[in-house]
Amino acid sequence: MKDIRKPFRFVLAAVLLAMTFASCVPQKKMLLLKEAQMAAENQSVNYVNERSVDHKLQPGDNLYIRFINTMDERTAASLAGDYRSTQLSSDASIYLQSYTLDDDGCIELPLTGKIELKNLTVNQAKDKMQNEVNKFMTQTTLIVKLSNFNLSILGEVNKPGMYKIYQSQINLLEAIAMAGNMTNFAKNEEVKIVRQTDNGSEIVTVDLGSADILSSPYYYLKPNDIVYVEPLKMKQWGFTAFPYSTVLSVVSVALTTVTLIFSLKRTTPNG
Repeated sequence: MKDIRKPFRFVLAAVLLAMTFASCVPQKKMLLLKEAQMAAENQSVNYVNERSVDHKLQPGDNLYIRFINTMDERTAASLAGDYRSTQLSSDASIYLQSYTLDDDGCIELPLTGKIELKNLTVNQAKDKMQNEVNKFMTQTTLIVKLSNFNLSILGEVNKPGMYKIYQSQINLLEAIAMAGNMTNFAKNEEVKIVRQTDNGSEIVTVDLGSADILSSPYYYLKPNDIVYVEPLKMKQWGFTAFPYSTVLSVVSVALTTVTLIFSLKRTTPNG
């Protein structure tokens, strides 16, 4: 009888080799900011991107407002309706100690009443509130900051979820790092940003594989942005780390089984 073990071994070896090359994610697909000129020795490339904090306040935004009056701190606190002395140490305390814009985009302070701040930047809101406060008190200075804003990061990142941002602005790379970086199956050439506009929602696709993102107007994120990192198509059958030990074990068992079968056939009288 013809020994088919050799062709069987050849087929298994070919299958193993094909799976090795087909199942692993190429390194070039996992690189960010890959530009030939950036890899040049002793050479740097500048990407111009002026940072602008132009978020327009919307209903639901939280503002931290502090009133400082060098002559009468107690009166300033009364004007702000703020007798709270605890620190902003948690999401709950920040929410309770900040002023939330209502459905009309207004906040309400004692004495001054309602003040509409919708579609104003934080600095514009500060100036408007300062003018209102000056009608009731002198030598009073306001400190106004955006308490926090939400940023959702979904898809092929290691820690997807909604994050609270406690700073005026954050860029796309910082957001990805906050979410534990992208997985090996991330399609970094097509990262989608969903942004709220006056007319609804805007979806923009950016390429994190190119250094041109550094000069993109979408490099800096805005409050309530949603970042979605799409998966590679090969995720459904690929491996980030090829299971060599498992495959080799299966191949070894198969070869042993075939060898045992042929050995038994040779030892039988009718083999």
